[in-house]
Amino acid sequence: MSQKTCVAGVGMIPFTKPGASPTYIAMGAEATRLALKDAGLDYRLVQQAYVGYVYGDSTCGQSALYEVGVSGIPIVNVNNNCSTGSSALFLARQAVESGAVECALALGFEQMQPGALGSNWSDRPEAMGKHLDIAAQLNADATSVPMALKLFGGAGREHMNTYGTRLETFAAIRAKASRHAANNPLALFRKVLTTDDVMNDPVVWPGVMTRSMACPPTCGAAAAIICSEAFAKKQGLRTDVVVLAQSMTTDAALSFEPKSMIQVVGFDMAQRAAGQVYEQAGVGPQDIRVVELHDCFAHNELLTYESLGLCPVGEAERFVMDGDNSYGGRVVTNPSGGLLSKGHPLGATGLAQCYELTRQLRGTAGFTQVEGVNLALQHNLGLGGSCVVTLYGRN
Repeated sequence: MSQKTCVAGVGMIPFTKPGASPTYIAMGAEATRLALKDAGLDYRLVQQAYVGYVYGDSTCGQSALYEVGVSGIPIVNVNNNCSTGSSALFLARQAVESGAVECALALGFEQMQPGALGSNWSDRPEAMGKHLDIAAQLNADATSVPMALKLFGGAGREHMNTYGTRLETFAAIRAKASRHAANNPLALFRKVLTTDDVMNDPVVWPGVMTRSMACPPTCGAAAAIICSEAFAKKQGLRTDVVVLAQSMTTDAALSFEPKSMIQVVGFDMAQRAAGQVYEQAGVGPQDIRVVELHDCFAHNELLTYESLGLCPVGEAERFVMDGDNSYGGRVVTNPSGGLLSKGHPLGATGLAQCYELTRQLRGTAGFTQVEGVNLALQHNLGLGGSCVVTLYGRN
């Protein structure tokens, strides 16, 4: 990293159910205004923008930002599945850090439809063909299970079969998410659930998953202002939160051979990205006290404890049962409530994680605040695939 990059401002709107939100253009514009207001920055000083969304028409990034200002800057539209928001953040950080610009905007939004995720393109090959072929082979008993559930549920089942992990452990993760979300006014679901509540929810895959172990389709938007420390000081902006290290990885051969559902859903991508970030920053997982990670399913949260090195491989169940994933434990995972409770508007998720962790490092997270935070880790995963891991620190 050639120069220090600051998170000068963040903005996020409350996430809502499909059909209850404004248009993605309106949501994106509002999140941008909130980030600019938080930074105390005039939009005319933003030099580039990276806008992430998955289910949107071409150049709708421009449509959203034109509501804020028509300034002629480069606007790049980004789509990297569920890691789209963090991919926009990665590009904004890279532009600033390289010296190409002094100030960039990362914006993510999504206006989703009800129901399970699926492709809008039935007349062409599946973008995730390699992943889905392995999922079909290893989960031949789950022909009627929706795609995303089959992928992540299949990975969870592999962990259960390999390490003896119980279904109740995934339920405990979901219950933990609900307790955290109860303190987050921007979360979609704030009702506290017990482990028994989760276990007694309707079964969507017998022995593998109940309904509330999966995140809901959600609409929303979030944004961040990324700038150099010199620019921030010149403009009188905050410099207290910085990006210490960041890595984006894509699938390597290990994702597909030998065939493993755990690897198909990004374990190796996350492990490599986290390792690169720890090496860049000169820290280890033992130094991390707060993480926002990609809990699209309770199963993936458990897998990510291990891929990020928060606990040894095969010991995630003990990590959960000992309470090491929450307040009073070793590392608070998803103080926001995570995707399971906050919601998962695909393009916005990575920037919503940035919003939460920036507030954690500022000490302004309110009822979700983790005490004594100097480092904050973010993990955002998109199958197909891309994984972005970011480490923030106090300057």
